[in-house]
Amino acid sequence: MSYSLNQEEYFVILETSKPEQIVTAAEMHSRLVDWILAHPEDLPRGLEAFPTTRDQADHLIDTVCELPMPRGEFFQWYAIRLEKA
Repeated sequence: MSYSLNQEEYFVILETSKPEQIVTAAEMHSRLVDWILAHPEDLPRGLEAFPTTRDQADHLIDTVCELPMPRGEFFQWYAIRLEKA
């Protein structure tokens, strides 16, 4: 069985001019769906092959760690594991 980042529970988001954010997998997925809907002209190549925005977001989580942004801006995410105290 192949490993999927969709199995992770938390992600850290790095975004231009904002402090890093730790979000749940559901929040990460929601952020990507929102971006896909707001920027259909900026979708990475091949993403249109996935039939739903949910499938597109899943593919982004599994295959890349950043979105195409205007020059000088960034939106990146990384899967993290939080240790229990």
